[in-house]
Amino acid sequence: MAVVTKVMVVRHCEAEGNINRVFQGHTNAAVSTNGRKQLDLLQIRCRNLPIDIIYTSPLQRAYATAEAINEFHQVPIRVCDDLIEINGGVWEGKKWADLPGLYPEDARKWNMEPENFAPAQGEPMRQVYDRMSRALLGIVQENLGKSICITSHGCAIRNLLCWAMGKPIELLNTVDWCDNTALSMLEFDENLHPRVVTANDGSHLDPEISTFSKQSWWKPENRTKATFD
Repeated sequence: MAVVTKVMVVRHCEAEGNINRVFQGHTNAAVSTNGRKQLDLLQIRCRNLPIDIIYTSPLQRAYATAEAINEFHQVPIRVCDDLIEINGGVWEGKKWADLPGLYPEDARKWNMEPENFAPAQGEPMRQVYDRMSRALLGIVQENLGKSICITSHGCAIRNLLCWAMGKPIELLNTVDWCDNTALSMLEFDENLHPRVVTANDGSHLDPEISTFSKQSWWKPENRTKATFD
């Protein structure tokens, strides 16, 4: 019988940086009040899903998401440093609205050529693509045949999905962003080949709870602009 390993990838709940519209990358921003409401809905969504083990980014917004998912499962939670968000370097803590004026070329690349984004004192996007795929493969190899949950971050997950879809990083801009607490479902066969079953499913979020419903930067039509709404 073929061995199938299932992986649920969840973006962290809303944090202060998401609502204040600052680049939070490695910044260990606190969960927002609305983020707690998102976790309540996510907890119910995941209650009856099979989960054998959870891996999380070390940042508190991802760890809190892992804890919420685990409320009805009580399985081991393991911190994996490679699941962390991109290091924004000089972008960290800056307001998104200010970034095009401060770093116009980097702002253009973030939206229009994300594969070439490489902020000063930070992490190149290509490195995020490589470490996320490496981390995911390592986690699957350690848990063959199990149902795994991973909690991570928007940019990191976008790179992971790009790789899992069989796309090179040069096609990163064809991959959609995911809302806070959105789920993606992946399956790996015995040869560790991934298949994306579901991508960026936020159907458990009411419009008033969704972060994306209040913002527009993530929409595909805005990927051709060097500004951030």
